[in-house]
Amino acid sequence: MSNAQHLATVMVDALIAAVKRGLDVVPVVADSTSTAKISPFIKAFPGRLVNVGIAEQTMVGTAAGLAIGGKIAVTCNAAPFLISRANEQVKVDVCYNNTNVKLFGLNAGTSYGPLASTHHSIDDIAIMRGFGNIQIFAPSSPEECLQIIDYALDYKGPVYIRLDGKALPQLHDEHYRFIPGAIDVLREGTDIALVAMGSTVHEAVDAAAELEQQGVSAGVISIPSIRPCDTQQLLQILKNYPSVISVEEHNINGGVGSLVAEVLAEGGCGIPLLRLGIGDGEYAIAGDRASTRARHSIDAASLVQHALRLCKPATSRDGGGI
Repeated sequence: MSNAQHLATVMVDALIAAVKRGLDVVPVVADSTSTAKISPFIKAFPGRLVNVGIAEQTMVGTAAGLAIGGKIAVTCNAAPFLISRANEQVKVDVCYNNTNVKLFGLNAGTSYGPLASTHHSIDDIAIMRGFGNIQIFAPSSPEECLQIIDYALDYKGPVYIRLDGKALPQLHDEHYRFIPGAIDVLREGTDIALVAMGSTVHEAVDAAAELEQQGVSAGVISIPSIRPCDTQQLLQILKNYPSVISVEEHNINGGVGSLVAEVLAEGGCGIPLLRLGIGDGEYAIAGDRASTRARHSIDAASLVQHALRLCKPATSRDGGGI
């Protein structure tokens, strides 16, 4: 396992490698060269990047035009501005017209912290799930991120990739292989399933380790591939657990919690589900990551407490206690 790495850096390295191996990749930014950490790409390939200025609609429209012209167009800017300001262009120019554009939503979730709701992106997955004809991914680690990007650049069609803005440690070794749609079981368990996407997968991993110390066996299930998603695989995994908690740095509506709820309901499962995220009708607080996640109960400590509460009836019937 290597040290933590910013996913934007992984993105830039992947784009450089793609051009070197012959792919006609053209990044398009909206005065977001710093956000995208894309200086190494500009240095390696002067003149290949397109900067349209602070004009997200123009960025997406330009990318669609480049794709129609045969390029692999890649947009690189902050998720809140990509999804909100260029919403119609993403829907029509990219999704509806099936242009070969890869949309990178950088600094997603509450990565911008104290800059508050104007800079938080807690509805992007919900919005993109509402659009047709676009694949949606949320990597949780550098290695997974790299493999998702390599897949996306080779895939012909629209893709949205949600990237966290903080450095994340590895969760996978050199044997890991990303498969579009596949569910990633990071840890087996018997008492409760912790389901997460993106950076909150790390909170679930840490919570499961703490729960083990308290006698609770928690499974950790990561969903990096939101669309496509092997919902039958997810259903078969969740059927093995008496209860489920989903956790995401996203509104509880429309994200991974909704996906899990849909799978359980459509599968006819009466398994209790607790969805953790930004509450219905709420904005995330303005604060650093630790404070924000604690306030909204999406940190490891909160996960542990919720899991203990859900597991307590079962342990009491067994004659134990928590």
